[in-house]
Amino acid sequence: MSSQTVSRRVLLRIGALAGAAGLAPSLGACVTDDLGTSALPEKQSALDVMPVLLVATTRKPVGTPPRPPYFNSERGRGLSFAEVRLSPPDRSLLGKVSAVITGDWTIGAVPKTETGPGAAEAFAQAALGRDVLIYVHGYRESFESAAVSAARLSDGIRFRGVSGLFTWPSAAATFDYNYDRESALWSRDAFEDLLKAITATPSGGRINIVAHSMGTLLTLETIRMLRAEAGEAAMARIGAVVLAAPDIDFDLFSNGVARLGPDVSKITVISSTNDRALELSAAIAGGVRAGAADRAKLEALGVRVADASDYGGGLINHDLFLSNPEVQAVVKRAIARGAGV
Repeated sequence: MSSQTVSRRVLLRIGALAGAAGLAPSLGACVTDDLGTSALPEKQSALDVMPVLLVATTRKPVGTPPRPPYFNSERGRGLSFAEVRLSPPDRSLLGKVSAVITGDWTIGAVPKTETGPGAAEAFAQAALGRDVLIYVHGYRESFESAAVSAARLSDGIRFRGVSGLFTWPSAAATFDYNYDRESALWSRDAFEDLLKAITATPSGGRINIVAHSMGTLLTLETIRMLRAEAGEAAMARIGAVVLAAPDIDFDLFSNGVARLGPDVSKITVISSTNDRALELSAAIAGGVRAGAADRAKLEALGVRVADASDYGGGLINHDLFLSNPEVQAVVKRAIARGAGV
């Protein structure tokens, strides 16, 4: 049997599991990061009050100015900045019932874009020195699905600062795992340019990063580059770095965090030993994935760990941070620690 046939069968399993993900039930167990758990405050997020998402992307724009779907799966020429106007979900009872079928947050319009050398600075200026939450998505995500996930994350943890998204050229297709991985790594320099621009603004504000799955590889590599090239002054502006279900070979992850020195304390890993997506990723790429590694092995590296192994009750258990309050509370506490609260 050829390796190509094996890879295709593995990817077919990914597709089947991904299609069933929405059917996964939730359980009542708690996720803990050894600091106890707490309920999220019942307050509006800043995004709910002003539904604007700041986007930095290495995707190719669709049209000039961009038109739906705004940015595609191809690699663009440099970084682009976009100000995305979102339509929030209907908070009424009828709206909540409808959301189960039709979804929640949607893209309303993209009235402002800029591509080229000024894109990173445009993002930094739009943030106006406020705290920023940047979401970095994982494998098989379109521009639209990444934007919706960023909105769900920010609103779910009731983030009070600026909501942001760094989106790289995922093919948004089940059988393009290798293309996605290469596109994520190809985007490192652009992501570093963005972080340099934000950390260089004199008006302050912390940058918090929540990365998921394959996006954690991009994030860890970029943070390592930022520390090496921009130094402690830039890293001082980085608050929390949450790596949810990191799709990174454990040895590569170990080497990456070792280069961060004391800044490794900024990292919180949300792991699960029964994450089926990471199990399949390991079958494709080889090696134990960091997000499915034993908790003790991760903690030995100096990172904070929230083990969600006993929480998920579905087939995938890969994106609990977007929907489950206990996991979202872990993200919220990590950001509070990063701010010194």
